[in-house]
Amino acid sequence: MASRFNEDIHGEDLASLEDPQSDSQDTGGGNYVFPDPLYHLKLEYSSESLYATHESMELSGGELVMVPTRYGKDLARVMGRVRVPLGIKPDDVVIVDRKATDHDLSRIAEFKEKETHAFSVFREKVAQHRLEMKLIATHYLLDEPKILFFFSAENRVDFRELVKDLVSIFKMRIELRQIGVRDESRITGGLGVCGRSYCCHSVTDKLKPVSIRMAKDQNLSLNSLKISGQCGRLLCCLAYEHEWYSEERKSLPNEGIRLHYDESNFRVAEVNPLTRMIRLQGEDGRVLEVPSSRMVRVDGKWRIQ
Repeated sequence: MASRFNEDIHGEDLASLEDPQSDSQDTGGGNYVFPDPLYHLKLEYSSESLYATHESMELSGGELVMVPTRYGKDLARVMGRVRVPLGIKPDDVVIVDRKATDHDLSRIAEFKEKETHAFSVFREKVAQHRLEMKLIATHYLLDEPKILFFFSAENRVDFRELVKDLVSIFKMRIELRQIGVRDESRITGGLGVCGRSYCCHSVTDKLKPVSIRMAKDQNLSLNSLKISGQCGRLLCCLAYEHEWYSEERKSLPNEGIRLHYDESNFRVAEVNPLTRMIRLQGEDGRVLEVPSSRMVRVDGKWRIQ
């Protein structure tokens, strides 16, 4: 198995596919008790997750509510109740201000048309300033006069003159947000190789950072075309079952270890946690497959019963 990995990764920089490791998955709350009820909300224009509560207001899935966001107060859609909070911190929980009114809904429809116009103006000005920027999305905040522009770029961009032009045209605050490839996929959406909508777009944006180690632990081919998504980064779903594989491997021998059996030396060539079968390569040319139940560790060394 190790030789197959080496063949797959030859000439490829797979480290560039990995996500930066962070502590974003730690709840950071210690013994903190999350409020009840706790709701999962979503900003539809960026597909970002929010978690909110309210002492007396009962919310239903699909409703729109006004909440504070990192961009300013805006509407978010209620996705449902949260029974077991995972991957969030106490500071992530906000207080719902109010439910959306009919007036709010009419303004949303009005802003949709304005956003289309703003999108065109932004692209025109970017071309005039000859900036290497790709506009992803535009959004008008509902509760304050501000327009958000989400864009991607390979390098840092000096957009000060661009902002001046946009302010002179729209006569309100302008905020430009440079985003990464994962964020771009989260906002635009699309179908993954599995045929389902992108996880970051349809499930949650608070996904565990993905690493090459996860692919190795699951015996996957380390071919970038096979283990990366349309965003060019490692598939988010590699993290889903990684904990199970890690726990299973603790009770199985590592690939590459050597042991003596039937008057010959063998090397563990492949370990399959799913089938719990171990493939052994013998110095005499024999290839054996044995169930893990026959593998026992005695005094720190693996043996075959």
